[in-house]
Amino acid sequence: MRLSRRRALQWLAGGTAWAAASPAFAAELRVARLIAETQHDATISQRIDVISAALRGTHYQSNTLIGSPRRPERFVLRDDAFDCVTYVETVLAAARSHDQTSFETTLREIRYRNGYVNWFERNHYFFEWCEHNVENKMCRWVDMAGSVQIKKTVDSQKGLSTRRFVIHVIPRPVFLANAARLATGDIVGFVSQRPDLDYFHCGFAVRDKALLLRHASEARQRVLDEGMAHFFARSRARYVTVVRPQEVAVT
Repeated sequence: MRLSRRRALQWLAGGTAWAAASPAFAAELRVARLIAETQHDATISQRIDVISAALRGTHYQSNTLIGSPRRPERFVLRDDAFDCVTYVETVLAAARSHDQTSFETTLREIRYRNGYVNWFERNHYFFEWCEHNVENKMCRWVDMAGSVQIKKTVDSQKGLSTRRFVIHVIPRPVFLANAARLATGDIVGFVSQRPDLDYFHCGFAVRDKALLLRHASEARQRVLDEGMAHFFARSRARYVTVVRPQEVAVT
C-alpha cells in the first residue's frame, strides 16, 4: 500500500492531491485499512461507527481543499487533518466503499455535484450538501414531529451568487427529546444564527449511554466525542437538520 514518488506525481498530475506524510501517504494507508477492516460489518451504521472512531484524535484543520473561483480545483484525499465537513465526507465515503478506487469515486460524488471536480460544483453550503447527497441516494432526510421551516438568504461564500433556502429544521428540544429515533452515523447539521450562513457545524450522532456528537472540533482542534447536550449548550444552537446515510444499492 506504499505510494512511490512516481505514483505520487502521477496522482498530482491528474488533479488528485494526497496528504504527503513521508515516507508513505498516510491517507491511503489508513483509509484503505479501515475499509478492509469493516467489510464484514453488516450495516452502514456499524461501519461509520468503527471508521469514525478510528479517526478520533486526528488534527483539526480548516481550508484543506484546494481551489477557488480563480484557482483550478484539485481533488484532495487526506486523513491527516479534517474540518467538520471533510471529516463527515471521508467517513461516509469509506463506509460506502469496498476498496480504494471506489472510495475515491464515492468521495467525488459526495463532495461535488455529479462527481465533477470543479470549484463551482463543490457543495459549499451544507444545505446544498444535504440536498445533493439525498438526491444521489447517499443519504435520506430524517424528520421529527415538531419540525419547522425557516428561510435563509446566504452569501457568505465569496465567488458564489446569493442563495435562498427554505430549510426544514428540528428545534433543539424536539431533537433531544427524540434521541431514541436517531441511529449511530446519522449526520447532524447545526443551523447558524448568522443571517448570511446556513449551518455552522456538522458531525455524526453516536448512540451510547448518552447521545454523543462525534466531530472535527475547531474549538478542541481534533476529532473527538462530545456529549450532544453539552455541544448544544456550548454552541447555543437552536435548530438542526439530520440526514441518515444509506446502504449501497445492490445492482
